[in-house]
Amino acid sequence: MDDKKPPEADAPARRAFRPYWTYAVLGVFAALTVSEIMNQSRTTEILPYSEFQKLLEQKKISDVVITQDVISGSFAERAPGRKSRFTTVRVEPELAERLERYGIKFSRQVPSRLSETLLSWFLPAALILMAWMWVMQRAGGRMEGGGGLMAIGKSKAKIYVEKDTKTGFKDVAGADEAVDELKEVVDFLKNPRDFGRLGGRMPKGVLLIGPPGSGKTLLAKAVAGEAGVPFFSINGSEFVEMFVGVGAARVRDLFEQARKTAPCIIFIDELDALGRARGAYPLAGGHDEKEQTLNQLLVELDGFDSSAGLVILSATNRPEILDAALLRAGRFDRQVLVDRPDKIGRAAILSIYISRISADHDVAPAKVAALTPGFTGADLANLVNEAALTATRRKASIVTMEDFTAAVERIVAGLEKRNRLLNPLERGVVAHHEMGHALVAAALPGTDPVHKVSIIPRGVGSLGYTISRPTEDRYLMTKEELENKMAVLLGGRAAEQTVFGRLSTGAHDDLGKVTQIARHMAATYGMIAELGQVTYDREPSSFLGSAGPEVRQYSEATAARIDAAVQILVEAAYRTALAVLAENKNLLLQAAGALLAKETLSEADLVPIFKLVRPAGQAPRP
Repeated sequence: MDDKKPPEADAPARRAFRPYWTYAVLGVFAALTVSEIMNQSRTTEILPYSEFQKLLEQKKISDVVITQDVISGSFAERAPGRKSRFTTVRVEPELAERLERYGIKFSRQVPSRLSETLLSWFLPAALILMAWMWVMQRAGGRMEGGGGLMAIGKSKAKIYVEKDTKTGFKDVAGADEAVDELKEVVDFLKNPRDFGRLGGRMPKGVLLIGPPGSGKTLLAKAVAGEAGVPFFSINGSEFVEMFVGVGAARVRDLFEQARKTAPCIIFIDELDALGRARGAYPLAGGHDEKEQTLNQLLVELDGFDSSAGLVILSATNRPEILDAALLRAGRFDRQVLVDRPDKIGRAAILSIYISRISADHDVAPAKVAALTPGFTGADLANLVNEAALTATRRKASIVTMEDFTAAVERIVAGLEKRNRLLNPLERGVVAHHEMGHALVAAALPGTDPVHKVSIIPRGVGSLGYTISRPTEDRYLMTKEELENKMAVLLGGRAAEQTVFGRLSTGAHDDLGKVTQIARHMAATYGMIAELGQVTYDREPSSFLGSAGPEVRQYSEATAARIDAAVQILVEAAYRTALAVLAENKNLLLQAAGALLAKETLSEADLVPIFKLVRPAGQAPRP
């Protein structure tokens, strides 16, 4: 495998022996010109005009050809040592008579017009040729296989050989199931005959699906690095250009190069840019060029034999919009989910990135993984980088756990804005609002524990924040847990109502989250008895959220019942929060005063406060 070169390796040699017809034609033309000049110099001599007049009087000139400045002709008799033809430059008759009267030998010299000819003809032509070449180069673009308009149909795939990839499964963590699926691809590329000894064949295409940043591209490079074969990498958007037919031509060229280099891997990233379902959005109009490119891709997927050692890998985070013809058996017939990692997976990913920085011994990947539920591999890489930058800003020699905590807060809540000054009334409202969240969370069961409360503004519009982190990864939630979660979100507004007797705009984001939870409970999860065990709204199937405009499939009467159920759920959660804070009003005032004094309360500061919290309807604790 090491001796096999991609087709581009011999491209310079082929270009070196390519016939340059333009240069050949110019060479022949120059040779003919030089030959003509040499022939004239052998048969024609240059006479002074005075001698021409004497020869004319002696009748030794047989014929002449007269132009504006030059007279050329033939001698009547060829004298020894003289050539057969002559040429001379004319002189004005009056001046010639006067000079001949005194017996003076005279001639005339015509100034050279070569520079004038070059400036008037050659220079404009050269400028036009250079402008034309520049326009064609800009129109065609530069590519590895040559530039210009003629190369626009060439594939833009970047080719990596084994030494260029430098990525293996050791660099991938948190996606063990996906790695196990792709190890079969590696075994097939290394030993295609042994792999098919029982009659089985390798899937033609493997589609990696998952949210952004989950490591799909990294997995594809790891497969190429483990198999030690050339790796063709191209983005789906690089196929389509402004010219019609370019996308299909590039697909053909890509597969032609891959067949010559097989065994190899073709990786098409962001497949949804190329493989969007045909006719899925009729109101948005069609795009014949994209459909033609997709059709060519379907033809190429059907036209190659998987036993030749050619494997197609693709990645997308929008599988729901792909054309059904791409996903049928015989094309992309294996789909591998690369999901967000769980706690164990996050710890494995963090161990790779933390080993690349100067971290303190107390920085354990498991501790950091507990602080980052829902983070993808790209988020974790960014977290480690932010922690290292935080330690660099404070001139530290090592990255500590405090730096990771600060990095998590910076990513989740945003950058601190200490220069945003609030008046005393606003600071008091924000302090009671944030402590309202914390106390309701401490009083209700099944809620995420609060780790920090602060009234330092962060991000775009946040005047304070309360950080709650789950103790473990959760995949299911009960109706009671969702109701308690809504009550925690409404705890800030309930605290404002309890202490100040009025409401503010500070709970805008909380109200949006509460309304969304209540609507999911009523219309998606079937948790309202009056609405029955029916799902009215579907959860978005896209990893990016909603895949398109929501289509309501129920009547206006049902919509009114759903709206009424949402309002009832939100009001019940608000009453729960009011009841909890009414039982703990004195504690709320004391905790808000401590928060105003320190601006930030850590977990150590909150533990003694939470021990005094009592649920609604219970007697005070001693």
